[in-house]
Amino acid sequence: MKPIKYTSFTSAQRGFTLIEVMIVVAILGVLATLVVVNIGGSQDTANINATKSNLQAVSQALDLYKLDNYRYPTTDQGLQALVEKPDNARNWPQGGYLRKMPADAWDGELIYLSPGTDGPYDLYSLGADGAEGGEGPAADISVNDL
Repeated sequence: MKPIKYTSFTSAQRGFTLIEVMIVVAILGVLATLVVVNIGGSQDTANINATKSNLQAVSQALDLYKLDNYRYPTTDQGLQALVEKPDNARNWPQGGYLRKMPADAWDGELIYLSPGTDGPYDLYSLGADGAEGGEGPAADISVNDL
């Protein structure tokens, strides 16, 4: 019977120490925090840009409505007049001007008033907070400001 040989571990075979693992985890934590902070601001910017795009699309649909009917929808008819044919519409295309009721990026309703204070109509979003005024992502976004 041969004796069992035990080999000693060389420095190339040993694993990481607890300190080395903790340092790597700490570095990964700092990097993850930086990524989350940068993405958080990007979400607000993306929502604002999406809302601006929706406002422009609705504004174009309102202009097409006016070309066909010689006037903008009334405040009472609202933006629903772009989706479903109102009773007094003269020329209304099959399928309407929009497929569904428009909303802002925060799923809030767009505000439409006709006649408007700055033109034939006012069209705006109340922003992230859903209330008048505000700053940053909570600021109102008007089609007149685009």
